[in-house]
Amino acid sequence: MTNSVFGLLRTYVMLAVSAAATAVGATAAGYTGPQLVLYVWAGQGLIGVVMLWGWTDLADRVRSGDVVIDLLRPVDPVFAFLAADFGRAAYAMLTRFAVPMVTGALIFDMYLPHRPATYPLFLVSVVLATVVCFACRFLANATCYWLLDYRGVGMAWAVFSGLCGGLFFPIRFLPDWAAALLWFGTPGPSLLQAPLDVLTERDGWPVQLGMLGVQAAWAVLLLWLCRVVQRRAERKLVVQGG
Repeated sequence: MTNSVFGLLRTYVMLAVSAAATAVGATAAGYTGPQLVLYVWAGQGLIGVVMLWGWTDLADRVRSGDVVIDLLRPVDPVFAFLAADFGRAAYAMLTRFAVPMVTGALIFDMYLPHRPATYPLFLVSVVLATVVCFACRFLANATCYWLLDYRGVGMAWAVFSGLCGGLFFPIRFLPDWAAALLWFGTPGPSLLQAPLDVLTERDGWPVQLGMLGVQAAWAVLLLWLCRVVQRRAERKLVVQGG
């Protein structure tokens, strides 16, 4: 219900932007009205798939001391959490993603991809976005090894992921230099902007493949950083209360 309410509000704002651009013979950063409708509702659905917010499993286990059990298992904690996240994302794709998409399609004139290759490219992009988002959440949670309080970091992550991830508005609305800085300087656009641009078919397939390449690079880099941080934390870990 909450996703649908915010979806309605954001859709009307985006349609107003599209109408204003059409009135002067232009498009809204290359998106048509129906494409922006798809962008909004697919984005609402992907919030629960990539799970931008709400994951505090590692931080909670660090604070309680239960993380010691994870360290005694033969599976690396990073990949153990990642495997569980993949299962959660697959289930969310069938539930959290499908409902907003159907809701948006019933109320508005929604764009549907015309190129058959878009659908598998979108699924690959969603998988990469899930990995990137998981790694960012893991790193944010891992600060609890040293801070013991995740709330401040969690609030900063919520603002960053929504603003730089393309949830609040498409990154393409920004000047080209600012959009390029976000694409290549931060993992933000790889969270939502990339899969949404692939799905809306704003660009040709060469650009779509390029976006997937950027996502893959961030996924590899961030997973490596997760391992580095985890190893550093294990060397300095002090279990609270024990």
